[in-house]
Amino acid sequence: MKLRVGTRGSALALVQAAWVRERWVEAGYDVDLVVLETRGDQVRDRRLHEIGSQGLFTKEIEEALLGGRIDVAVHSLKDLPSTLPAGCVLGAVTAREDPRDALVVAPGADPDKLPADARIGTSSLRREAIWRTAHPTHEIVGVRGNLDTRLKKLGSDVDALILAAAGLHRMGQAGRVARYLDPAWMVPSPGQGALGLEVRAEDAENLKAARLLADPKVHAAYSAERAVMAACGGSCQIPLGAYAVREEREDIWNLYVYYAPPGRSALSLNWRGTDLEAGVSWVVAEVGGRGEGDSA
Repeated sequence: MKLRVGTRGSALALVQAAWVRERWVEAGYDVDLVVLETRGDQVRDRRLHEIGSQGLFTKEIEEALLGGRIDVAVHSLKDLPSTLPAGCVLGAVTAREDPRDALVVAPGADPDKLPADARIGTSSLRREAIWRTAHPTHEIVGVRGNLDTRLKKLGSDVDALILAAAGLHRMGQAGRVARYLDPAWMVPSPGQGALGLEVRAEDAENLKAARLLADPKVHAAYSAERAVMAACGGSCQIPLGAYAVREEREDIWNLYVYYAPPGRSALSLNWRGTDLEAGVSWVVAEVGGRGEGDSA
């Protein structure tokens, strides 16, 4: 069976799509990669929240999926909005690379000796809001572009970068990590580290192919994170982190949430228990129960 797989054209997206392709080829599929450009790829001189829409890295790929030009879309799961377009379904969530964020500094620099006025590079409102709380004197510098472009800014434009560990690992740059950031503090973006395979709702054969790559435990975690994202009205314009992880030796889940709505104080929540759905319900109640008088 032939599969036309849609992907962004960035170096990281192509590495991710190649990982997916390899596994389908091993399963006997004939796979072609179809590279598509999204609005997030086209507008590179502004931070994501300044572009002002959801689906910045997914909309054009989804249009190709619905138009029949591709059979499956491969996304970084953290790029998917909480609601998919009509006619599309999330066919599978893959195994998760390291979901943490990482601090990267220039070669030879000491991450424990950043200056009081250090320049920290990130394009994420979530990372910015959490970092500012702990390091209020640091300057946040908006940095976008592919991984190599951002790394080249170290020592000149910025003193340190906050990047997704998964991207560094997949691009063979794990050695650049100066420190992995505790996900209970620097709460990852929903879905960070995993890939999402999106298919047309009526395509049973493509859905079957997608499910060959599914990781049920990660899918359960992402379902919880996505429910939190939906409750918070999550988008790239709101600082939001949600991360669910099951402890290896016990049937215990941990759910971490960071939420900083405009004009309101930030909310950090940690939940631990056996019933992840109950944890999501508790978080949603906490988020929805904040009074209008609770201001920053």
